[in-house]
Amino acid sequence: MKKSIYKITTLAIAVVLFFTGCDKLADFGNTNTNPAVTNTPNTAALLTNVLSGFANYAAVNAPALYCQYYSETQYPEVSNYTLNQASSMATYSGHLEDLQNIIQTNTDEATKVTASLNGANENQIAIARILKAYIFWTITDRWGDIPYKTALKGDPKVSYESQEAIYKDLIKELSEAVDQFTSGAEIKGDIVYNGDITKWQKMANSVRMLMALRLSQVYPTSAGYAATEFKAALTHSAGSISTNNDNFTLVYPGGNFKNPYFNMYDGRKDYGLSLTVHSILEGLNNDLRRSVFGADVNGNNPSVGVPYGMIRGDATGWTDANTNWAYVFAPSYREATDPLFIVKASSILLARAEAADRGWTSETANTESLYQSGITAAYTQWGIAAPTAAYFSSANVDLSAAFGTGLNLAKIHLQQWLAFFPDGIQGWSNWRRTGVPTLVPGPGAVNNPKVIPTRYMYGTADYSLTKDSVEAAVIRQWGSLDNDLMESKVWWDR
Repeated sequence: MKKSIYKITTLAIAVVLFFTGCDKLADFGNTNTNPAVTNTPNTAALLTNVLSGFANYAAVNAPALYCQYYSETQYPEVSNYTLNQASSMATYSGHLEDLQNIIQTNTDEATKVTASLNGANENQIAIARILKAYIFWTITDRWGDIPYKTALKGDPKVSYESQEAIYKDLIKELSEAVDQFTSGAEIKGDIVYNGDITKWQKMANSVRMLMALRLSQVYPTSAGYAATEFKAALTHSAGSISTNNDNFTLVYPGGNFKNPYFNMYDGRKDYGLSLTVHSILEGLNNDLRRSVFGADVNGNNPSVGVPYGMIRGDATGWTDANTNWAYVFAPSYREATDPLFIVKASSILLARAEAADRGWTSETANTESLYQSGITAAYTQWGIAAPTAAYFSSANVDLSAAFGTGLNLAKIHLQQWLAFFPDGIQGWSNWRRTGVPTLVPGPGAVNNPKVIPTRYMYGTADYSLTKDSVEAAVIRQWGSLDNDLMESKVWWDR
């Protein structure tokens, strides 16, 4: 019998994790694998494991290539849109399983007392719900309809649910989790917020706002579902992320846990900062983020952006001829111990600016202030001095249209694309929603038609293990089994 990777199994099939002192990422891996001591999963260790792997959702190369944050320098297959058939199954059997175990262990009467040694049960459950929502969000935005409520139940016969239903339930999960927090013992294993409940609440409200805004094409009006959910998160008493001090940030200790952009060049040089990013920053009054986002092999600027989508021979020839091509990030921003910013004040402030300019919120009068604050946060996050008045008044940056009319959206969307950098999933998703900036498919594109992919295709494992369900999902979304294509669009992408 085939085993579904969506199935939750007990942790006894692997190792029983033991855990002490997980306030620091450096403690990852300090686990005792002796199964004779207890059969109860150590929820602090599970939480640390999930958080330590969050680069899987914030530093993914293919989406970063699709939205042209990067260019490939040696093997430009992905940026020429070769088939992107892939399965999300490993995420279900990995981090999502860990989070479900945290919820179950803190819920089950037989284990919740032991679990409470790692923090108040309700708070552990709330954090797990928030992280589950975030991970599921990144999965559905890549594939469309996916297994959701029927997954993680122990039944290999999963069904694929509509993206609309998934989005609405994820937003509900976030809204409920925020209100689930209570006083109690400090959460152990939290290497991001160190058990600070107020910061977790702000993070959850912030993700809810981003998710609601992602639905602006299907619910555009100020009285619609998206605006209603955005406003509810914005006005929640716990607040949202508005300063970089509250960013959802993963700080790497080095050793076995290195920043992913350090790993990108640890013996290889397959990616460079795209000419697209380089040129846009140059056109924005020589935006100072250019010195952060890329520099040549020696850390020197000015460097040159790498043309996007060249064929293999041309790509290697170009980099050989242009030795000052820009790597992704200047060296001082991709050290092994550098942080990875995941949910950021810049993105949330710019989301609020967009919602205000759409007339969704009561912040219309503050549109320009929110916009400038978002850009400033995007600068200072990288240690760059705040933009000057000359930057904000330049023609490509200044919001010159009347607020509340939606006429400033193109400039807001461009700053959102820059603020999400280098997070490919968010940058690609926001580009699909907004169409900003205008991206030209790579000249070496091999797909037909030669367009930038707008989703991942379901993987061969999906068709092997969940054949009937995945085929039903394809037909429901696009009318024919022939339409499981890279250029098909997910529900919210109108």
